[in-house]
Amino acid sequence: MKYLKWGLIVLGLLTLLFFLVFRPYMRDQTKKHSPEKVAAFDQGGFDLTVKYSSPSKKGRKIFGGLVPYDQVWRTGANEPTTFTTGSDIKIGGKTLPSGTYSLWTIPGIDNWTVIFNEDIPDWGVTLLSGGSETARIPEKDVLKVEIPSEETKETIENFTIDFKVEQELYMSIAWEKTNVEIPIKR
Repeated sequence: MKYLKWGLIVLGLLTLLFFLVFRPYMRDQTKKHSPEKVAAFDQGGFDLTVKYSSPSKKGRKIFGGLVPYDQVWRTGANEPTTFTTGSDIKIGGKTLPSGTYSLWTIPGIDNWTVIFNEDIPDWGVTLLSGGSETARIPEKDVLKVEIPSEETKETIENFTIDFKVEQELYMSIAWEKTNVEIPIKR
């Protein structure tokens, strides 16, 4: 009985140590290599914000290598990327209600599937898989749309999400030599 009591105390202290020291330390370490970024657009009745972590290419092959084709990607590093809209919008002709969503993608050679999911997990991947499986719950997908990708002339060193206005508003996802422009309408 005495050993059980001490065993539970030690287990409790280790758990507390993990959540108060180790987990924040690891989070800080990963953010040094993939800093948090925010892209915002607040014009013409749009109120959009994207929060993401921006890893660097560092000489690696990204799409078709580090980020496999035809598999769900958390779209950035660390925690899942979040997309917030203050009003209902249309993406690829489909309505996305106002709210905050996790943003996932399935990169392909010529097209990407862009997914907005109502669940926002703590981390973008499962720890038991060693980071190879996402923490996305497919049943909570709110919107999925397929978007063509284009090759850029210049290599983009840091993963970037931004908004740009041409004839219409686009959310641009760019890294390595790939750019995906997602049209957004009211």
